[in-house]
Amino acid sequence: MMNTLRNQRGLTLIELMIALGLGIVVLTAVMLIFANTSRSRAEMEKSNRQTENGRYASQLLTNNLRMAGYLAEFDPTPLTTTALTAIPDPCATAVADLLDALPLHVQGINDVSAAPGCVSDVKPGTDILVVRRASGCATGEADCEAFADGVPHFQASSCTPLAGGSELAMQVSSNGDYATHYFTLATGSGDFNKKRTDCTTAADIHRYRVDIFFIANNNEAGDGVPTLKRAELGAGGFAIVPLVDGIEDMQITYGIDTDNDGIADAHTEAPGSYGGCGGTACVANWRNAMSAHVGLLARNTEATAGHTDSRIYTLGQNEDGSDKSVGPFGDGYKRHVFSATTRFANPSWRRQ
Repeated sequence: MMNTLRNQRGLTLIELMIALGLGIVVLTAVMLIFANTSRSRAEMEKSNRQTENGRYASQLLTNNLRMAGYLAEFDPTPLTTTALTAIPDPCATAVADLLDALPLHVQGINDVSAAPGCVSDVKPGTDILVVRRASGCATGEADCEAFADGVPHFQASSCTPLAGGSELAMQVSSNGDYATHYFTLATGSGDFNKKRTDCTTAADIHRYRVDIFFIANNNEAGDGVPTLKRAELGAGGFAIVPLVDGIEDMQITYGIDTDNDGIADAHTEAPGSYGGCGGTACVANWRNAMSAHVGLLARNTEATAGHTDSRIYTLGQNEDGSDKSVGPFGDGYKRHVFSATTRFANPSWRRQ
């Protein structure tokens, strides 16, 4: 009995080799499962990041378009654009130029080939969007930036002659009259003297915003990551701020009001040339823009191994009814279209 127990101690070489082989098979299976799980998780993270970026970019643009033309208590409808024989330069910073462009709540460039001077690295064939408005909060309020000299600000008066004041003129004949009596657009704190309805309390001062949204080829120089960026008007000029990376294309179709009721009757990707307009009529087309459809193409910032993008993406429609489409790209990046339609609340409500 003792000899039998002694002979069964340990493993033979064959048994050891079988055990090692089984262990290698199990370990290989575990490693394959881990690798596949890691790849799936990485792809899911890229997909989630793409979805989050696309939705955020769409919401950001929609929110800004809803605010287009907001000028506190002032209604810019009586202002004229007859002095403008061409679409204003969106990069102009002089107060006189800002006053001329004040009635144009939005402006854009379709399928850009030559970008304005205050933006750079613009991706050719994408659209540029300009939004003009006053900030939704007044300087000095909680969570609102303080007044900064050199930065354009806007102040609207609501002090009427009937209330004992003299700011709001009973009759006006020019944009200059409105600028004198109804509002102030300036860069120095000493220029703001408009009053509220009691004709005693100083009216709120809002930062005046000119925001130029565009698609850049790179987030940082040479990184190859397409990015939605914004050029913001500030003291001394425009500063470019990256907003959302992975946004590869932006196409915008505008709704034009042709009968002055605040509702879009026609749609075009280029109001500046709609209907074969010329001179001041082209400027008026931008004033008649009451809505916009924004199509965004979001792209993963990293390629997917083994993937080839052979899809065609539709980002909107052209004036002739044809699709505004891009692709196929034939690369390893996954893409998704995000779209939103929004009404320009301020100019449209003023016409109703």
